[in-house]
Amino acid sequence: MTFPGFASSSVLPFSRGREFGTVWRDEVRATASAYEALFAAHGGCPARTRAWAEEAFARTADWAPQLADEMAGIASGSGLETWRIAALNARTEILAALRVTGEGECSTVVCLPVDGQAPRTMQTWDWHDRFGGAPILWSYDVRPGHTVRTFTEFGVLGKIGVNSAGLGAHFNILRHASDSDRIGVPVHLVARRILDDARTVAEAADIARSARLSASTVITVVTEGAAASLELCPAGVAVVPVAGLLLHTNHFLDPSLATGERLGTERPGTYARLEHLRDQADGLVAADLTARARAMLSHEVGGPVCAHANPAEPFHQRWETLATIALDVRSARVYAHRGGPCTATPSTWQLF
Repeated sequence: MTFPGFASSSVLPFSRGREFGTVWRDEVRATASAYEALFAAHGGCPARTRAWAEEAFARTADWAPQLADEMAGIASGSGLETWRIAALNARTEILAALRVTGEGECSTVVCLPVDGQAPRTMQTWDWHDRFGGAPILWSYDVRPGHTVRTFTEFGVLGKIGVNSAGLGAHFNILRHASDSDRIGVPVHLVARRILDDARTVAEAADIARSARLSASTVITVVTEGAAASLELCPAGVAVVPVAGLLLHTNHFLDPSLATGERLGTERPGTYARLEHLRDQADGLVAADLTARARAMLSHEVGGPVCAHANPAEPFHQRWETLATIALDVRSARVYAHRGGPCTATPSTWQLF
């Protein structure tokens, strides 16, 4: 099983979005409906969801009007109201406003070899099993000569990916005491703009600092010679550098921001996952993709780095590792495996 892939033909934001929305009309509409059901399951009434989505769109239009145009284009192509596409892109902000914390989430590993080899990266992407059909691998040109390849969801402008300038980005959700319902720029769109415009870790950090946020995340940025985790929250942006091996799960590592940690206090499995990764450090630097994935593997109750949904739970409480993803920043390519590390084999990696 592989993920669908798509290459956009236009460099113009609205046209690119309209083309995407037209080609993937059914998938975008299904993903929007699934997220609206998720918001409702957590107590988000339709009127409040719409108001938050419209606020996110307005904040985006102020900060990066080209991304607002692209969301409007997807809406036009898919036949949905623009606020519904904005809600997809602001799903982290809406869930943070609803004070939702997740039981499972993503784990990221970045290794910077010292022998001149390319960086080695990998992450798991954990989410509700209902969204198993949401991911897509999407490539587009921001401008002539600058290509982005991203693993994202139908209707969401970006998430995990790499650009032809040699910069890659991994994505893990965080929660912080400063998160609020004063909706800001969606963190998924911060990741997208980093892929569109950044060539260095410093440029990525500047982009992150330029956005007024209402929710938290960590975007781990990697280039040939440097890597850092950019921990974002409304209280500020911290840069956590790497010295050889960088590991991140779903809690803040920066000491000043960690004082406002919220997800880890409610779901301490994030600490267990990080400890597991530290214990597997020797395997996590392997050149072989499958070996790295298997080094990440853990099915420990309370802190799995490979989650499997419990069908007895309601859909909004069922967590699964839906993808395992590695980035090759040297060749600007994405390797994706559908599922968790326990099912990865040399033949299941999809090169995009």
